[in-house]
Amino acid sequence: MKIMKQIPNTKIINPKILYYGFPVILLSTLNEDGTVNISPLSSSWVLGDCIVLGIGLGGKAIENLERHPECVINIPDPSLWENVEQLAPYTGKNPVPEFKKRIGFTFRKEKLDSSGLTPIGSTTVIPTRIMECPIQIEAQVKHIRIPDYSPNFAIVETQTIHVHAHEDIIIEENHIDPNKWSPLIYNFRHYFGLGSNLGNNFRSEI
Repeated sequence: MKIMKQIPNTKIINPKILYYGFPVILLSTLNEDGTVNISPLSSSWVLGDCIVLGIGLGGKAIENLERHPECVINIPDPSLWENVEQLAPYTGKNPVPEFKKRIGFTFRKEKLDSSGLTPIGSTTVIPTRIMECPIQIEAQVKHIRIPDYSPNFAIVETQTIHVHAHEDIIIEENHIDPNKWSPLIYNFRHYFGLGSNLGNNFRSEI
């Protein structure tokens, strides 16, 4: 006898935000005076050596990338969620844009001072890396596009130049050990780590 699966009931909703589970990144960009701005982001995806970032308009990050098309994509692990959250209410934009002021942002130029994180020099690009992040990716901006249907955000295409990784998560020289690495996940404005390993893809090399 075939057992029929029960179909879950659904309803159409209108969520205020749709962050349904993305890795958090800390984006390093270059300010006009040579200092570095750090921006927490929760929208990115990777295709080969192309990393696509979703960045809100009106902030310091997109302004910096338009002027100086280099960045570092620092990827924290779950142990750094409190450091990330300490950065969250600050903007490097002065004066603070009205839309950010309304939701509680304040200006802070040296954001890392309040986060407990440490800058470290990059190999090729000018913006610094963040030492505590287990993966740090130096990248060049290749294209910035503002969708006409979502005019408050920019789609930023970057090309990977160098990938730095903490030695304790590296296996077989050029692989990240998925049993030792877990990204910090932003899930409907809550922070999570990964759960247990469920299995591997058929193309996995380790």
